[in-house]
Amino acid sequence: MKKNHFALIVLLGLALWGVFDYQMRNDQIGGENDRDQMVNVQEGIKIGNRAPDFELPALEGKKVKLSDFKGKKVLLNFWATWCPPCRMEMPYMERFYEDFREKDVVVIAVNVSTTEKSVDDVPKFVKQFELSFPVVLDEKGDVSETYQVIAYPTSYIIDSQGVIRHKFQGAINYDMMNQSFSNLK
Repeated sequence: MKKNHFALIVLLGLALWGVFDYQMRNDQIGGENDRDQMVNVQEGIKIGNRAPDFELPALEGKKVKLSDFKGKKVLLNFWATWCPPCRMEMPYMERFYEDFREKDVVVIAVNVSTTEKSVDDVPKFVKQFELSFPVVLDEKGDVSETYQVIAYPTSYIIDSQGVIRHKFQGAINYDMMNQSFSNLK
């Protein structure tokens, strides 16, 4: 009887080890497949696409590239100073940035400068709303055209791998931002 128990325990141990080994191998392969699939993710502006890279001048003059923030989660917002919904969401955006910038989250505010009466209005707006996140100028409208921005504001939520996970046309509030980022990797 003791031999049967011993054999059963050994058999059960081997079965558990087999399941564990199988799972570990699949997890490793799955991780490799995830990396391989990222290479195959199509660039575009639809949810699930890799966000198109761009380089624009910041208000301070230095160049900012979206790809500079790879590894971070990005709230990419297109806006204009004359836009009432843009004015409404900026305090939420600043609060969100302050609360989450230490958690690898960045806000990039792309001012669509081609729609402004004067580009001089942008630094005044930034000062008025005490914005601390990067504000860049789309002086030729190329980036807003690439992202097919047809309404202001428009926001893209991009995960740490550079993939678009959410898109909003119109103003968003703090809770919407928080919820959109809550499940991102």
